[in-house]
Amino acid sequence: MSPFIADGLARNFIAGEWAEGDGGAVIAVADPGSEEHIADCAQAGEQNLARALDAARATFERGDLADMKPAARARLMMRIAGEIRGIAAEGADILCRESGKTLAAAQDEFEEAAQYFEYYGGVADKIEGKSIPLGPDYADYTVYEPYGVSAQIVPWNFPVSIAARSLAPALAAGNSVIVKSPELDPIALAMLGLAFERADLPAGAVSILNGIGRDIGAKLVQSAQVDQIVFTGSVSTGQSILRDAAGPVTPSLMELGGKSAAVVFEDCDLDTLIASIRSGIFFNAGQVCSAMSRVLVHRSVYEQVVERAAEMAGGLSVGHGLGNPDHTPVISAGQLQTVEEITSTARQHGARVATGGARLQRQGYFMAPTILADVDPASPVAQEEIFGPVACMTPFDTEAEAVAMANGTEFGLVAGIFTRDLVRAHRVARRLRAGQVFVNEWFAGGISTPFGGVGKSGFGREKGLEALYNYVRTKNIAISLKG
Repeated sequence: MSPFIADGLARNFIAGEWAEGDGGAVIAVADPGSEEHIADCAQAGEQNLARALDAARATFERGDLADMKPAARARLMMRIAGEIRGIAAEGADILCRESGKTLAAAQDEFEEAAQYFEYYGGVADKIEGKSIPLGPDYADYTVYEPYGVSAQIVPWNFPVSIAARSLAPALAAGNSVIVKSPELDPIALAMLGLAFERADLPAGAVSILNGIGRDIGAKLVQSAQVDQIVFTGSVSTGQSILRDAAGPVTPSLMELGGKSAAVVFEDCDLDTLIASIRSGIFFNAGQVCSAMSRVLVHRSVYEQVVERAAEMAGGLSVGHGLGNPDHTPVISAGQLQTVEEITSTARQHGARVATGGARLQRQGYFMAPTILADVDPASPVAQEEIFGPVACMTPFDTEAEAVAMANGTEFGLVAGIFTRDLVRAHRVARRLRAGQVFVNEWFAGGISTPFGGVGKSGFGREKGLEALYNYVRTKNIAISLKG
């Protein structure tokens, strides 16, 4: 058994050590596929938070990481990547059982986490300023400096990879980080502490706190010791954090919800489209902020697409994640109820259920893979994030109508285009209100491609080189050489 968990209790990782909650409270963690109790997590209290904040501040002020030679910091990042792979087998098994996702997806998540550290380790020694010409009487240049203490709040849908997505560039730039894990599936994320410990990351450079968001999460972002806030999650929680950040004017990075649309033209490759619908809305039971939750289809092929999509969805295998089925449960009973209620409301607004539409009568929190046809683009199901395995399909007649519908929500995270006409693809991509546009493959791109939204999908960018500059601030130094 790993040192972070003993007697069924997973612990907090604080200043390089494993700690129980100072108040003795625990978070019970259940398996969404079986509804069985897995383990308890020590719930972080105010003393745990204070210790983590003090350690993060002290580590930063001493320059344990920030003043490390960039090449040494790059090597440290590579060691962390290797240690993440060393815990991946055990970690993926835990992540599969606590989050409900497939074992293969959990394994991929640990691998992706390692790749984030490799990617940003590769640029840790290349964060370069520039010289600005002001004439012979001046020397003027810029330097990039880390913020200090970065508070990062991680969601439950991809806890390990999303934590690594923000941890890696923050550490590469020399910041100290405190991570608040999601209460629904905190255990695998806490395991990253093992990788930091074994890679000899300076104590205090990273702490991982298991806590309830409204308690320890709120206190974390409200702390005067925090220099930056990074949040991935719901719009309402993001707005609450921004209100807290407004007083001290704490720089914040927000990756919020989505209601992303795929625009399907009459000349699309149907096999490619159906494969993208399968991954775009049913991967991780649709619990993906950039899911293909709306499918806008040219009327000439609309019924054919609905029929093909329903046939595909109805044929997906369903089961516990350990068996690597096509379709897995949602994270909790509450999430299942939310998805059911939104789907039921859609019927009241005229949507036609092509397949699915209700929970599956079996152990676990399973929602049937659902295709809703004839969805009114103004109805709640087309405007609100479902975060479940439900695709909303609507026909269109003209390109202008499709673009208007795609842009017709408060969100703007990603969008997609399916067409063989690349001239049209470029034209429509420029008109779509989204931070990332996929063409002929949903979830195209990767670690090196910037990701983030507009509107209520947030601001700032994660992934890619662009993300690195969210974790530094620019200082200009102007020197007079006169006389």
